[in-house]
Amino acid sequence: MEIRSESVGLRSEKLGGSSPVIPRKRLQVWFIRVCSSILVWTCLVQLVAVGELWHPRFITNLTTRFSQIAGPLHVQVAVQPPPPLPPPRNYTSNGFLKVSCNGGLNQMRSAICDMVAVARLLNLTLVVPELDKTSFWADPSDFEDIFDVRHFIDSLRDEVRIVRRLPKRISKKYRHGVLEMPPVSWSNENYYLQQILPLFNKSKVLHFNRTDARLANNMIPLELQKLRCRVNFQALKFTPQIESLGHKLVHILHQRGPFMALHLRYEMDMLAFSGCTHGCKQEEAEELKRLRYAYPWWREKEINSVERRSQGLCPLTPEEAALVLQALGIDKETQIYVAAGEIYGSERRLAALRAAFPRIVRKETLLDPLELQQFQNHSSQMAALDFMVSVASNTFVPTYDGNMAKVVEGHRRYLGFKKTILLDRRKLVELLNLHQNGTLPWNEFTVAVREAHEKRMGQPIRRRVIPDKPKEEDYFYSNPQECLCEANNCDDLLGRGNSNSSSVP
Repeated sequence: MEIRSESVGLRSEKLGGSSPVIPRKRLQVWFIRVCSSILVWTCLVQLVAVGELWHPRFITNLTTRFSQIAGPLHVQVAVQPPPPLPPPRNYTSNGFLKVSCNGGLNQMRSAICDMVAVARLLNLTLVVPELDKTSFWADPSDFEDIFDVRHFIDSLRDEVRIVRRLPKRISKKYRHGVLEMPPVSWSNENYYLQQILPLFNKSKVLHFNRTDARLANNMIPLELQKLRCRVNFQALKFTPQIESLGHKLVHILHQRGPFMALHLRYEMDMLAFSGCTHGCKQEEAEELKRLRYAYPWWREKEINSVERRSQGLCPLTPEEAALVLQALGIDKETQIYVAAGEIYGSERRLAALRAAFPRIVRKETLLDPLELQQFQNHSSQMAALDFMVSVASNTFVPTYDGNMAKVVEGHRRYLGFKKTILLDRRKLVELLNLHQNGTLPWNEFTVAVREAHEKRMGQPIRRRVIPDKPKEEDYFYSNPQECLCEANNCDDLLGRGNSNSSSVP
């Protein structure tokens, strides 16, 4: 018994003496495993980051295959490769097309879409368009200050070749021989094929010095109409700086609830060049007239404001807009974003609108002044922010059917016929006059306003066509119906007779 006890004690002593050795080995093994894991994941993360520059698809497949083998992992690396570029279209270019856009942001936007379509039709190489720097707004912005120029070039390369500038050899050769001209307004494909294309036999560079409304609304080949849409809705993407701040504005507004974008076109330039002075003081009317005369390129100098307003050719005043929104049943607590530049008459003219709808906001009140500082004195960049908010709004209401109103309307149709209240200004002026002189009581006024706009809420409808009167028919970019449905179901969506037109294509 004693001997057995000793042996047992001896065995225990031996075991006790060797026990620290085993945990030490285990720690070494675990330490090696942890270090190896950290090293492997560090290498993988670096490989993914660098791989984005090399070949994104290869890295994506690699991480996917690794995940399948290793099973669920605690560390997840999100890799979103950019969409592959379309293959470039292979064609022999007939020459270079330079274009100088004129007007504000949205007039230039439409013109760029048209010029891409013209370049595609004539098999030309398009030089990145020049933007207007000499208009009333005097915005010094270049194309790349507003639009993502690399995206513009790359996303359209399967349709048309676009270069940032003329090649040096071409620029030197045609330094004094570039043909400069404005194309005829509202022209169809025959004009460009028969009148413009032969000009490239004399010179390989043609410069269009005006581009507003130079392509017809209708009777254009379907593939060119769809290309105009593709440029407008996909290729013309704002710069990252504009996109970022625009998305921030939309996010702030959505956090506060649904919102309406009111395109209150009541800036000084609008009133001066339209000759609309209703609601202005006498000295203000004189100031607007002087401004109109100061610009020699503006043909109309003497304008009858009363007559123009009665024809529905004037923007609603802020006071009229307040009454109309109330008559339409817009709730007093609705958040309203005013998409506009500086309102003529400033806060004095906004008083009635603020009294009716206290939750009036603008980009200047939602953002820090430092955030807007980079866009100061760049009206087109500021207009781009308003454009983004207007497209994203729950409801869009323009008080005048200018270029921004039309382009935003078309964009909202493209996004699923988002609610856009298209005001019938001619009818509204008649009703407002009757109400304000006491002839039409408020209850009857509201009924009449709502009845007049039942079918003016941005619903699907065919574009109105008026042969030989393109200025009076519906603008392509306000209702690009060719891009809103497939050919076989357009009748189901738009309706065979669902149009205000005197002629339907």
